[in-house]
Amino acid sequence: MPLRGRSALRRIVTRGTTMAVGAAMALITGLAAAPAVHASPSATGALRWAPCEDPEKPGAECAALSVPVDWAHPDGPRLDLAVARRKATDPGARVGSMVFGPGGPGDSGVEMVVGRISRFSPEVRRRFDIVSFDPRGVGRSNPVTCSDDLLAERPSPELKSQADFDATTAYNRRLRADCRARTGPVFDHIDTAQTVRDLDALRAALGEGKLTFHGSSYGTLLGAQYAETYPRRVRAMVLESVMDHSVPTTRDFLRAAAATAEDSFQEFVKWCDGAADCALHGRDVRAVWQGLLARAGRGELEDPAKPGISLSSSDLVNKVAFRRFYGADYAGLATAIAGMDASRPLPASPTSMAPLPEATPVFCADWHLPVRDYQEYASLVAMMNRTAPDLPYLLPIHMAAACLGAPTANPQHRLDAHGAPPILVSNALHDPATGYPWAVSVAWQLGRSGVLLTYEGHGHGSVTSGPCMEDAVNSYLTDLAVPPRGTSCPAVPS
Repeated sequence: MPLRGRSALRRIVTRGTTMAVGAAMALITGLAAAPAVHASPSATGALRWAPCEDPEKPGAECAALSVPVDWAHPDGPRLDLAVARRKATDPGARVGSMVFGPGGPGDSGVEMVVGRISRFSPEVRRRFDIVSFDPRGVGRSNPVTCSDDLLAERPSPELKSQADFDATTAYNRRLRADCRARTGPVFDHIDTAQTVRDLDALRAALGEGKLTFHGSSYGTLLGAQYAETYPRRVRAMVLESVMDHSVPTTRDFLRAAAATAEDSFQEFVKWCDGAADCALHGRDVRAVWQGLLARAGRGELEDPAKPGISLSSSDLVNKVAFRRFYGADYAGLATAIAGMDASRPLPASPTSMAPLPEATPVFCADWHLPVRDYQEYASLVAMMNRTAPDLPYLLPIHMAAACLGAPTANPQHRLDAHGAPPILVSNALHDPATGYPWAVSVAWQLGRSGVLLTYEGHGHGSVTSGPCMEDAVNSYLTDLAVPPRGTSCPAVPS
């Protein structure tokens, strides 16, 4: 969930694709007016639906669900969660409601249902009411709000000394205090374990005896912990592009994130070597890229989106390359690299890293990733750069720096969902943010309940990647037909 200033209180984050740091960070790529939530639930918890206020995208209904701020004190203060749905397009064939768990953390499920319903297959839209929500602290569900001025002071994650380390830790403390004061009591209760209880309240309010759920990216953490908490209340569950919340240490987390991102870079180079239409075909792609990194480090590389403004090496890695890996847009990345390589160098100048990925309170509350001091931090950076030599200062190290000193309400642990029905775990072999080994691990932790479905292609997200994947997921969700263990689907051209 991106931290936001006062002016963003009544807006929601919109994205073209779910973002994650190892699926767990958010990139702010645009802000738009939120679909209005018209109604409040009745005293019995029923949802009162009314049309969402978006004349350009009609057909969605919005409501609000009242839940406790702290589920440990259910009679205490409450907040309203924004909820949206689109009814099944074939009422006669309707199975029930399917709840989508948005990623990020920080993605708006309401915006997904209102504006990007094509994210779901036609068969799922035909057979299910598609329902989602803005998780607590996001969008119209009591969003986290912070000082714009203080956010603009965020230090660079390129720490150079113990003094930088101490200053970053102190800044994080000031920022948390400011956000808590502006956001209210929900700020201390936005971890995924709290959202699990919200999800069960939504299931009950929808009148569903058992939950049908599709979680993507960070939403897989919500789904997995729901199955762990309420294993016998699950009807069907798809976990797509999977977070592994059992990763025990900071080093393990950062190494895994670096390895999966570097894998995507290597796949890009391999594609370009074999694709005649690659804008860099016939050239040493890695050498061209390293040249751009060097120019960016000297402040000589122009930002294609901001003429006359230099692009930092971190922004080159995370904005230009990593973002395109999500959709496996290798052709677009090659064209962008070729254009920047041919551009005239700017006069050398110092570069700064704007607070591109805001560490989210949700992420810090869910992941205990301690770093003792600058010496350990420098060791972690060096390890990541050895693991991903083409992608220095990837977003996960930003997150580690921005969570320094933060408390963790819902730390990592091995998943235990004994008693749950079959759960479909779906992942691409070459996912830039949630690596395939994480999906293998989660399926293993689920034991007899875990069924791994492998997409032999690229990108972040896989359930609609060709007819093989769609058919397997559709059959499971609608008819509870579990694909054979070990099922793989071939890659489809992007």
